[in-house]
Amino acid sequence: MVKKVTFLIILFMLVCGNVLFAQGENLTLKIAVMGPGDELYFWWGHIALIVEDSDTGRRYFYDYGIFSFDSENFFYNFAFGRLWYYCGVSDADRSMYVYKATNRDIFIYTLDLPPETKLKVRDFAAFNVLPENKYYSYHHFRDNCSTRIRDIIDLATDGQFSELYKQETGRFTLRQQVRRHTWFSPAADWFLNFLMGQVIDTPIMVWEDMFLPSEVGKRIEDFWYTDINGVRRKLVSSSETVFKAQGRNAVLDVPRKQWPRELAFSLVLSAIFGLFFFMQAKKIRAGRILAGLSMSVTGLFFGIAGLLLYFMAIFTNHDYTFQNANMLFCSPFLLAGVPFGIGYAFTKNTGKFFIYGVLSRLLWLLTALGIFLSMAIKLLPAFYQQNLTDQMLMLPISLLFALQPEGLREALEKFLKRKKA
Repeated sequence: MVKKVTFLIILFMLVCGNVLFAQGENLTLKIAVMGPGDELYFWWGHIALIVEDSDTGRRYFYDYGIFSFDSENFFYNFAFGRLWYYCGVSDADRSMYVYKATNRDIFIYTLDLPPETKLKVRDFAAFNVLPENKYYSYHHFRDNCSTRIRDIIDLATDGQFSELYKQETGRFTLRQQVRRHTWFSPAADWFLNFLMGQVIDTPIMVWEDMFLPSEVGKRIEDFWYTDINGVRRKLVSSSETVFKAQGRNAVLDVPRKQWPRELAFSLVLSAIFGLFFFMQAKKIRAGRILAGLSMSVTGLFFGIAGLLLYFMAIFTNHDYTFQNANMLFCSPFLLAGVPFGIGYAFTKNTGKFFIYGVLSRLLWLLTALGIFLSMAIKLLPAFYQQNLTDQMLMLPISLLFALQPEGLREALEKFLKRKKA
């Protein structure tokens, strides 16, 4: 009797093992890497896990980067750094069609995994998309669609993926990786990097580089591991380009230095504004108006930028905006340049004109000094923010406004004469 029971148990285990093996054999796992899209939040690409089941003929697309503008308090939560994303599953063919229709690169990497590991990954992905598990707190660099796929690959290789790439130093900092994708849009490139502090300027490991989908694709293609059966395998058995986008700006292999462009732009603006002061010195009424308005508009722009900068750095959970030396020279106080500039442009009272001129000059002098201070503190090891682009954009303009105005001396003379009289 004991022998019969033992035989039945062994037979049951063999049958179950064969069923599991058969299930695993019917699965094909792939990583889909999509290139940049049109919207700003698509500029860094996307990535997903594809699970194909030859028994059912179904192809599942596991996506870890889903959000909705219609979700409750989305914009409020986004502003304060409380980003709730979720993972979902959809039909892979339908998803691929959407990416083709929106002119985005699609690269597919087929993974070479044992049947048992395929099952484990498939079950893990299915567990992730359950209603009680699908939501997570998104972070642009540490927890996003790409890092989630990276972690699944690490699961599939029993930690060998992280073991290698947590030890290998990356080519660039996080800021440099960001700028590889934003170089073609000067305004967006400047503004995004203006808001981000020195926390993204430290050396990082390749493991952290893989917040970018393209970096995951690059690393898995050349990765070898030892599977659960002790067999040495190349992780990617094949790769293919499913679709190649047409007419898109390329992602740079090496980030460009952006500060020369910002400096040139600032010098051109300064030359134009300087012309207004020259016109003022020649007693041309329009020169004084244009000079005052130029100070007012510049104060409005950088004042709003400073307001956002202080808000992001002090009141939100966007930790990559912390420790930002740009706060030394670009602050909400620059909004005071708006009334100062308007008063300078339109007041007819000599005394008031003199006061507006002095206040404007003082405001921009403090700004220029703040820029020089933000440069000087880099002599200390605790300060290393790569913000030369921001400094070069504001320095020539602030110096011009600080050394202006040509008409100030004339106003002072008239003011003193009136006092003596």
